[in-house]
Amino acid sequence: MTTADFGGAPDDLGGTPGHAADGPLAARKAPPSRRRAFAGWAVSLALALLLAFGIRAFVFQVFSIPSTSMVPALDVYDRILVQKAFFNWHQVREGDIVVFTHPPRDHCPGPAGTDLVKRVIALPGQTIYSAGGILYVDGRRLREPYLPPHDLLGPPIPGATRQDPFHVPHGEFYVMGDNRAISCDSRFWGPIKGSSIIGRVVMLLWHDGHPDFRFF
Repeated sequence: MTTADFGGAPDDLGGTPGHAADGPLAARKAPPSRRRAFAGWAVSLALALLLAFGIRAFVFQVFSIPSTSMVPALDVYDRILVQKAFFNWHQVREGDIVVFTHPPRDHCPGPAGTDLVKRVIALPGQTIYSAGGILYVDGRRLREPYLPPHDLLGPPIPGATRQDPFHVPHGEFYVMGDNRAISCDSRFWGPIKGSSIIGRVVMLLWHDGHPDFRFF
């Protein structure tokens, strides 16, 4: 876990000082780029204060993404804000991105014992199978607007077919990375227990070396 560095340069605000050709309306209304810059820095300051006063230990936690398993939603070295307080796993919904403790059955290459981040694909009690590179939950094709068109599934749901889909046990969730072709996820180590979920990803803080605020 690392805390985000909120440094960096503001957007180029443009304009020529003292130029009043646009009249009083322009003077009263700041350019959109300036408003966006002010909003971005206001959010940075609020988050910095939140983290500095130690509230993050109970309410939020900042995580750094170590791999490409969640591309394109999250890339390597991105930093995310995870809601921990006022949250329990009964509130998790299909499509949420969650952080959870390392699954005990995980034997994939990579650091052992680290927390993982994946997207929830199927909820407790639902069924899931794959066919032709497409996921089906409760017999219906899963809509995934967060993925690029024609995204490759990679390994199928093991041992699951339309006639005999995999039933997600109660109290557990089927999770997968968005980068399906390379992600090590529930296809390899099974569903995760709801009690293992640390929190839900609520915001992207840092992307490609600079602040980049986006809510999930």
